[in-house]
Amino acid sequence: MKKILIILFAHLLGSSCIAQDPSKTKLIWSDEFETAGLPDPTKWDYDVGDHGWGNNELEYYSKADLKNARVEDGILIIEAHADPSRPKGYTSARLVTKGKGFWQYGYIEIKAKLPEGVGTWPAIWMLPEESRYGGWPKNGEIDIMEHVGYDPGKVHGTVHTEAFNHTIGTQKGGQKMVSDFSEEFHTYAIDWTAEKIDFFIDGTKYFTFENTGNDYKDWPFDQPFHLILNIAVGGNWGGVEGVDPKIWPQRMEVDYVRVYDRKP
Repeated sequence: MKKILIILFAHLLGSSCIAQDPSKTKLIWSDEFETAGLPDPTKWDYDVGDHGWGNNELEYYSKADLKNARVEDGILIIEAHADPSRPKGYTSARLVTKGKGFWQYGYIEIKAKLPEGVGTWPAIWMLPEESRYGGWPKNGEIDIMEHVGYDPGKVHGTVHTEAFNHTIGTQKGGQKMVSDFSEEFHTYAIDWTAEKIDFFIDGTKYFTFENTGNDYKDWPFDQPFHLILNIAVGGNWGGVEGVDPKIWPQRMEVDYVRVYDRKP
């Protein structure tokens, strides 16, 4: 009997330690897209307009338009359309969590299926919640996933800072081939800590950007960032080989967005 009690006590003690383990990962924000219709307004807002967004893009980003952004059957659909009624000929959506969801450090994972075709430029990325260090690129940018349709299957993960950015040819990033990017869902993620940002596709790390220990010009990632989901059309990068007029509409489908306090 005494032996049984000792075993039982040890089991209970072990269970208690596990339950109180401070290193346990916590899900701190998510959207599983369970309600049909427009994206949840408590979690998502919209960037709106067609001024080119710093990249000479062609799309008009609409606000709360089911044609460009909607939830169906548990999936968020961001859809770009050819639209001759618009001055530049296209509409799309750019969803942002600004003011509704923003984080400093954590593991951020998005499960998505990407559009295809020359002229598409989908992105899953992050910008700072406030202008702490000045305008872009001083404030920093984290591109969790970018893909340009003229280079099918090559997925990019990149950071931009004042010291490291594409306008001066010093951006830091990595690439990984995903051959069925438009046919199957894949997970795109970052593990962001005070020391580094690791980039993952389907759980495989393919790039790391390390904190140099220098000032904000190298590492502005010591502040909260919000998330952005969009499909751009054409632009300085997406439109390098033009825009195929025959492929529209094109969509990015998102199964979920999950933010953890640390990597699961």
